[in-house]
Amino acid sequence: MRDKGGRFVAGKSGNPAGRKKIPDDVKEKILRFGRAAIAVGQMKGKSYVNIGSVSMGIAGSFCDPAFFQKYLGMRTEWVDMTEILRRIDFEIFNRDEFEKAIAWVKENCEEGFDVNAPEKQWSASQKAEQWELCVKMALIIKDVFYGNPRLAQAGWHEEALGRNAILGGFQGQRMWTDWKPTGDFAEAILNTTFDWNGKRPPTIIATENDGLNGVAMLFTHIMGGDASVFADVRTYWSPESVERVTKWRPDGKARDGFIHLLNSGAAALDGSGGAKDEDGQSVMKPWWDMTDEDIANCLEKTKWCPVNSYFRGGGFSSKFETEGVMPVTMSRINIVDGLGPVMQIAEGYTVDLPKEVNRVLLDRTDPTWPSTWFVPTITGKGAFTDVYTVMANWGANHGAFCYGHRGADLITLCSMLRIPVSMHNVDEERVFRPHSWASFGTFDKEGADFRACRNYGPLYK
Repeated sequence: MRDKGGRFVAGKSGNPAGRKKIPDDVKEKILRFGRAAIAVGQMKGKSYVNIGSVSMGIAGSFCDPAFFQKYLGMRTEWVDMTEILRRIDFEIFNRDEFEKAIAWVKENCEEGFDVNAPEKQWSASQKAEQWELCVKMALIIKDVFYGNPRLAQAGWHEEALGRNAILGGFQGQRMWTDWKPTGDFAEAILNTTFDWNGKRPPTIIATENDGLNGVAMLFTHIMGGDASVFADVRTYWSPESVERVTKWRPDGKARDGFIHLLNSGAAALDGSGGAKDEDGQSVMKPWWDMTDEDIANCLEKTKWCPVNSYFRGGGFSSKFETEGVMPVTMSRINIVDGLGPVMQIAEGYTVDLPKEVNRVLLDRTDPTWPSTWFVPTITGKGAFTDVYTVMANWGANHGAFCYGHRGADLITLCSMLRIPVSMHNVDEERVFRPHSWASFGTFDKEGADFRACRNYGPLYK
């Protein structure tokens, strides 16, 4: 179960003398180990599917097959983006599901405002055509990942098999987006805990084919069953800067400044904060706990804005502004030549800003994109000396966040995979690694983690 902070915890029963019960701290370690072990098993033998290749020279979009094979037990697959067009042209998708999906989109996906000058706006007929292509993209990407027996019935036996994926990424920029509608709708709806078929497990797909960010999304999803939100780590707003441009000085959790998480058009709708707990507070739930009301709220809080015309092929951004103060964990994998993969973790909270302040700050970027204001928990040590230092030490402009303070689970999983954690703000009493890690040093535990992971090497040889 989860506590009010969103953490998975053991039961709170006591352990009176003479009773044969597992102490609470041991229960938590067993559960943490179990969640991580299941995650390791789920990844083994699966695939990462690159749809396209490297996006705009982004290092995280370069897929290193050795990393996936040696550390995660996965293979890598590549599918050219033109495969999507081939399947559209030859109608290699479930036509019945397409009709259901496009009807659902028309009823539930409200278009948002258009930031483009009137002479650059798409016509109603062009938008309708773009919507159809966006929905077909989502169906086809899902079929490429998992396969679809309906395709075999239509004579497409090879396409029906799928690629045995557990996650993947879509390149998009710029070869695709200079020509066809962006992958924003497909990425957003696939990463969400529901679609036209109701609630269901998210399909993890990384924007711009940043597979390293996708792996972080996968880690938290398979240990919690909920969505993970792909985000650009866009801007640090200091209290002084906010006050200068809005005349309002941040207070509460935002008093020391905050980081703007703002992906370029695609994010799981769960990130809107539309789902609520029993107290009416914003949460992100495991997919099996999503209710019809939660789904309706997430849809209501998300508008689909026509993309900026510099995306020449059109498309629609999943525009929302995260509601509520939610405990979240941001994470990312980086790969350093000569060192290998490292994990970064930052637990913290989303924050609400006054409406006018929110508008002014959003207008400094692209107001059609999904927006989250994030405050990492500051410990006064290392990378967590202050909010700015967290962002300054982040390894890329991408990160992924999930609901709850889940850093301890990530640390345990990374120790199993032999991926050292280069920065985190998890309380020491919550950290659980193999006992042998103590042999590599007990004073500097971050350094000991690096030494242990290098000594043992990746899980798969």
